[in-house]
Amino acid sequence: MDQSCDEEVARTFVQVISDKYNTENFPYGQGLGVVVLPSPPGSPTKGHLFLPNVLVLNDCGIKKAGDRSDIAAFCAHVVELDLSYNEIHDWAEICAIVSNVPHLDILNLSMNPLSGAALEPPMAEVFARVRRLVLINTHVSWDTVHALTRNTPELAELFLCLNDYHNVSLSCTTCPSLHLLQITDNHLRDWAEVRKFGQMYPSLSELVLANNSVEHVGDTREALQRLFPNLRCVNLNNSGLSEWEDIERLNFFPKLQEVKVMGIPLFKPYNTQERRNLLLAQLPNVSVLNGGAVSDNDREAAERFFIRYYQECPELERPHRYNELVSKYGQLAPLADVDLTPRCTMVDVRWGDRVEAVSLRLEWTVGNLRKQLRALLQLPNNGIRLFYISREMAAVVGPEELKCGFRALHSYRIRDGDEILIVPKVKNRCSSSHL
Repeated sequence: MDQSCDEEVARTFVQVISDKYNTENFPYGQGLGVVVLPSPPGSPTKGHLFLPNVLVLNDCGIKKAGDRSDIAAFCAHVVELDLSYNEIHDWAEICAIVSNVPHLDILNLSMNPLSGAALEPPMAEVFARVRRLVLINTHVSWDTVHALTRNTPELAELFLCLNDYHNVSLSCTTCPSLHLLQITDNHLRDWAEVRKFGQMYPSLSELVLANNSVEHVGDTREALQRLFPNLRCVNLNNSGLSEWEDIERLNFFPKLQEVKVMGIPLFKPYNTQERRNLLLAQLPNVSVLNGGAVSDNDREAAERFFIRYYQECPELERPHRYNELVSKYGQLAPLADVDLTPRCTMVDVRWGDRVEAVSLRLEWTVGNLRKQLRALLQLPNNGIRLFYISREMAAVVGPEELKCGFRALHSYRIRDGDEILIVPKVKNRCSSSHL
């Protein structure tokens, strides 16, 4: 009895399509990219269904396929199918759906409970047309993965994230069509497991290993050239790399152009500028680093930084790359240590019979100086004039009035011991002859 109750409440793929794309949900017409198909003979759906060629049926409680003839009639034009976050646990139900979608290009089965489900090799033949397969957090076995890749001759992208893999099972056959493998958020640690991807997927151009604990890039130049001859992009974010030698080995991938290596233990001792410059200087062939394009100026600045960073180290401790860059740029003089802290100077401020020693910040403007002196000496808001008197040049040039409110004080070449004179304005006539 329990089993029959389960069968009654189990939602089918056909039922979800009928509910979601019924004409009652589209009172104003079929909309962009939607096609209208007549109900097939014997279909429980009356009228028409409005079906796009991209079907998004995620989180709909689907457990079963439903009537195969209905699937064939409804999905003759479908190219992308999203079945993520459903309750399908039997590959036979998935195969029943896929076998009746003749133009299927993209299939997303993420978050379906497939960990204990077996896919028999003859059943896998129905996936032959699929080019992108998403199996995130399904916990499918490697035997199932291999059954799928053996039967998808045009498979280009495979997503195996969050599947709790600690190791990789090597397939006896390759999948030469695969270009992108994303296997983030698993538990891969040993490079001996990672190198198996090169053996199984010889055309791999993008490998996303982020959030795995891979500790080393542990192969020789010859091995990496043989295993990954087409790898163009690798993502090792939040991996366990802790040695510069692992970064240097990335140069052994013959076509590598894009690298992501953020959040690794190796970079903990370095600040942001050191991290980027040292990394960029070690990867001369990389054109995109951590998502940002590398310009010629970026590369030259990084390589010069690299030389200066290591030139004080003992010769035996310098990376091999150091000598290559010295051959390119020669020995570089250390950069001047420039103090960029705001400059201050002490001056005497005279207001009538009162004299105060005041520290001036030379990045202030004349307007800033007026505000500061008003607050310090309780000066009136209007009716005052400021004069600068140079201790060394007073006898030659006399006082210089500070008129321009936005002019910076450093432009007057004010020095310690100079004087700022405050005088009241004289109505109808401006003269400094009484000073």
